[in-house]
Amino acid sequence: MNKIVFTGGGSAGHVTPNLAIIQQLKEKGWSIEYIGSKTGIEKEIIEALGDVPYHPIPSGKLRRYVDLKNLKDPFHVMQGVVKAYWLLRKLKPRIVFSKGGFVSVPVVLGSWLNRIPVIIHESDMTPGLANKLSTPFAAKVCVTFPESLKHFTGDKAVHTGPPIREELLHGDPGKGRRLCGFTSDKPVLMVMGGSLGSQIINENVRTALDRLLVRYQIVHICGKGMIDTAKSVKGYKQFEYIQDELPHVLAMADLVVSRSGSNSIFEFLALKKPMLLIPLSRQASRGDQIINAQSFEKSGFSRVLYEESLSPEALVQTVNELFDGRSRYIAAMQESAVQNSVERITELIEKHAKR
Repeated sequence: MNKIVFTGGGSAGHVTPNLAIIQQLKEKGWSIEYIGSKTGIEKEIIEALGDVPYHPIPSGKLRRYVDLKNLKDPFHVMQGVVKAYWLLRKLKPRIVFSKGGFVSVPVVLGSWLNRIPVIIHESDMTPGLANKLSTPFAAKVCVTFPESLKHFTGDKAVHTGPPIREELLHGDPGKGRRLCGFTSDKPVLMVMGGSLGSQIINENVRTALDRLLVRYQIVHICGKGMIDTAKSVKGYKQFEYIQDELPHVLAMADLVVSRSGSNSIFEFLALKKPMLLIPLSRQASRGDQIINAQSFEKSGFSRVLYEESLSPEALVQTVNELFDGRSRYIAAMQESAVQNSVERITELIEKHAKR
């Protein structure tokens, strides 16, 4: 039986795209295992599947800023390489698929030392640090944006597009409304700040809550430990994180306020959901979310509100403008040529596994 090991973690964006490919390979009869960190969100997501063995390894975070932890984390990375090497030697996969994140680097290096081919997927327009470090050891790098090809030499990179989870395309809006206690006679605004949550988005939404509730019902995916029980009011439903019910919640949403991680925004695009994107600032990131948001705004898929301009007043005004012009954004998304990449990536996996 063909066996593949997946890796990727640190945030849901480095895990959930793997789920679409895992499902496809399961249907083709592949044996699947996952290597991730000991405490990352990937552990929770993969173990929830129930039938994919999960193997934790030590990992260190790859920081771009000064921090005392930078002195000891290289040792965690080396420990992770050693653990990944022996683990892969035991598992004997035909191929490894990496979605990035700091935990993926030891797995990619361990694969290379075992002469196991690796395929990487890069979601953002510019490659992240983990994928930059991993690329020399990979057979192929799949990219979401065609503009990303210029960041890789030779023919190592291939434009595949984003892997979209099939189940997201088949949500039931009625189930979403029942889950949230919503009615069908008032539009639904969905707010999410990424899998780890966003304090600044949460605070602005809650400050503007009374004004937003006049016009919308609001489902708020606010991040672990970020539910505000004092804001439990009719028409406002909070979740720390949603997994199985997400297709139904997305199906009922009329518009979305979100960070601009590549995986999420391409899922919204596939579902034709008008978006207000609030990218992470350059002070808190390498700027990839800003580039993603600008690309979507230029294509007519979204509005963008930068953190520096974010206020409760600006949030209410921009959400209303987005909703009033929603037909224009939906029309632009319907003209999009973006294709789901699951089949293309699966073909690459099967091709390189045969080698």
